[in-house]
Amino acid sequence: MTDVRDEWTPPAVALTWQRFLAVCMALLVALSASSSGQTLPADTSPLALAARALNTGHYDEVEKLLSAAADERSIVLRARAHLARGRYAEAEKLLAGRAAANPAGDAALELGQLQLYLGRRAEGARTLQMVLTRGSEGTPADLMRLGLAARALGRFQDANGFFRAASARAPDDPVINTAWGDLFLEKYNRADAVKSYQAALQAAGDYVPAQIGLARATIEGNPPAARSAIEAALKINPNYAAAHLLLAEMALDDRERAEARASIRKALEVNPNSLEARSLEAAMALLEGRTAEFQSLVGGVLEMNPAYGDVYRVAGDHAARNYRFNEAVELTRRALDIDRTSTQAHADLGMHLLRTGDEAGARQALETAFKADPYDVVTFNLLAMLDTVDKFETIRDGDLVVRLHPDEAGVMREHVVPLARQALEALSKRYQFEPTGPILVEMFPKHDDFAVRTIGLPGFIGALGACFGRVVTLDSPHARQPGEFSWAATLWHEMAHVISLQMSNNRVPRWLSEGMSVYEERQARPEWGREMEVPFAQALEAGKLLKLRDIQEGFSDPRLIALVYHQSSLVVEHLVETYGEQAWWRLLRAYGKGLETEAAFPAAFGVTLDQVQASFDARLERQYAEARRALKSPEIPPKATVDQLKTLAAANPTSYGVQMALARALQEAGDAGGAIQALERASKLLPGASGDANPNLLIAAIATKQGDTTRAIAALEAVVKVDSSDVEAARRLAALVAPLGEPARTAAAYERVAELDPFDVQAQSVVGRHALQRKDAGRAVRALRAALAAGPSDRAAAHADLAEAYLLAGRLGDAKREALAALEIAPAFERAQDLLLTIVGAQPGAGGAR
Repeated sequence: MTDVRDEWTPPAVALTWQRFLAVCMALLVALSASSSGQTLPADTSPLALAARALNTGHYDEVEKLLSAAADERSIVLRARAHLARGRYAEAEKLLAGRAAANPAGDAALELGQLQLYLGRRAEGARTLQMVLTRGSEGTPADLMRLGLAARALGRFQDANGFFRAASARAPDDPVINTAWGDLFLEKYNRADAVKSYQAALQAAGDYVPAQIGLARATIEGNPPAARSAIEAALKINPNYAAAHLLLAEMALDDRERAEARASIRKALEVNPNSLEARSLEAAMALLEGRTAEFQSLVGGVLEMNPAYGDVYRVAGDHAARNYRFNEAVELTRRALDIDRTSTQAHADLGMHLLRTGDEAGARQALETAFKADPYDVVTFNLLAMLDTVDKFETIRDGDLVVRLHPDEAGVMREHVVPLARQALEALSKRYQFEPTGPILVEMFPKHDDFAVRTIGLPGFIGALGACFGRVVTLDSPHARQPGEFSWAATLWHEMAHVISLQMSNNRVPRWLSEGMSVYEERQARPEWGREMEVPFAQALEAGKLLKLRDIQEGFSDPRLIALVYHQSSLVVEHLVETYGEQAWWRLLRAYGKGLETEAAFPAAFGVTLDQVQASFDARLERQYAEARRALKSPEIPPKATVDQLKTLAAANPTSYGVQMALARALQEAGDAGGAIQALERASKLLPGASGDANPNLLIAAIATKQGDTTRAIAALEAVVKVDSSDVEAARRLAALVAPLGEPARTAAAYERVAELDPFDVQAQSVVGRHALQRKDAGRAVRALRAALAAGPSDRAAAHADLAEAYLLAGRLGDAKREALAALEIAPAFERAQDLLLTIVGAQPGAGGAR
């Protein structure tokens, strides 16, 4: 992408997100260890001591040190100390006189920003415009002042230019680099924000605004590292209100509302007039259903600043973070009723509308935002994504709307539409709940397009799909490497979210919603939702599982997220099997009535969460006892001989690891039979092993090499029973089964290939032809249409196959069209000629069916 540190242009979609996160993590680790950068200069002048006192939160000291000083910098530092504590009148009184005397100086800048903050926009704009028009570009400090004024006035390109020039002259200035980083972060350009914060911290490792800026830049990708950075900053300045509010935001995302409340309280103790803290306090009241208190808190904010629409926008943002998108739309519109000029509110509204499925309304809101601010990366990305989606093909099936890329629609419509319909019907029947439609499903062949549709930014590497209640987005098979995931399992997972979210009025905690979706994967197909069986057993043995009270936090930790998905699914399985399906439904509805977990569990099950924890722990002990035993292993010498390994295996017959080591050694020694026996023992010890850890993969390879087709087939069948995404194993199985002359078995093997890779022409053709043989016209038509759309090498034969399927279905007009298409390619194609004669002969009347 274009580096906007050199030229401010709307960045392209493809941000290097993984590389960015790696940089951030390294920085934050260094920061937490307090080893990065220098400290602020050890100057002992009153000004320097006051600057240090401001950075460390000793705001009263600033006044004591500088009360007798009359120079502008001293006055500005005193004013900033007042501002940090919410003493806005005192700050304005200090700044006004100096700003009148020097309308291009720092006092004028601070005054203009304060006037804007308090809603006196015309006044603030005049003050800041004077800073811009009368300001000098002589020093780095002058350039930074101009940059801050330009940013406050919404002149982002000018601001970027001023910051770039200031940084070029003073590359080690922490204040300049932090201000530049804040501009980048405001526009969601996190990679360049990190560069600026890094430069600031290399110059002054204890500069708190840079530490908090860096934490903000990494909070989406690595919350634990961000939390460490915030805590490090608070050790330097325990009175930095912005740090407390950032911790509150993180706690709210984890549904740790008591923790969030405590952090907001700390921020308000420092600055009781913080509009940001009061708005977050109001948002919490909204989330907890304290409507009257919410309105009262909103009123208090608007009394301070009648134009502060952000009080509603922030509430809308947190409603959206809790998947309450309809409320988010309503709240953000109320924000715009107060402040129609809020570009952020227009952009937020666009995102919220996208998540309700209103793409036309979303485009209108996003275009309004983009017109006012063409440098916001998320807005730019979302509009580009909508341009792409506008070209998608739309398939409607009752209350189900599926949108597919035109290059994939011919194939994927034959799979996505029926599977989505099957999932909706099956889940609706099981849960005795009819979701509100229409349900929109959008599938993307490029992962970054899916990521932008979902969160506004590319990357989002670990995610395969997302659901917002009535909108489902997911990767198509082309978005990932073959064998990396099962798009079908992902779609079923997301359709289960439709049920859990709507049944609970979008209030079920994420851990239970995700748990239900993985649980429902396993209910749908025995091979789905099992890829974490062995890692989970290892974590259980190591004592690394989170308690149920803390499990929500695992979704914010990239090291734990896969584990807590599986753990959550086991909790749901435990609840359903222990208390019954209807009790599980009661829990979802209890959340929908506004109950929190402490009240919802007794209401649904008659027991507390702690009681469920105890019974769940006991269940895990029973369920994973054999796997944990199998995973225990003695120390295996790196160069152990076959005889040594045989001795170890005899002494440790329940050790999966020893059996696998013995099998590999026997294979290398040329003892294929012995290797297979060891592998079979390993497979029995750990039947849930998947991927490269599955012993049956090696059994199949050895058996194939030996020409033992029967054993190879049995091994590959065992692989596909536990591995939902291994398309190569499925292909090898199909190739081995095909020569056996067992049509049903062959079709089943190719059915699995076609599901995992719908663009496999051979698999689709075999499935379609077998459906023809068993007179299943509907399945034959779907498979053979997909085969034709996937681009077969023999298109004439593919058209003829499809003609035969249409003929079986009684769709004579379609059959005739396909037969003619075959003959157009190969005029002498006898099968097509015979088909055409049969079709024409079957058509009633002289004109025939059309």
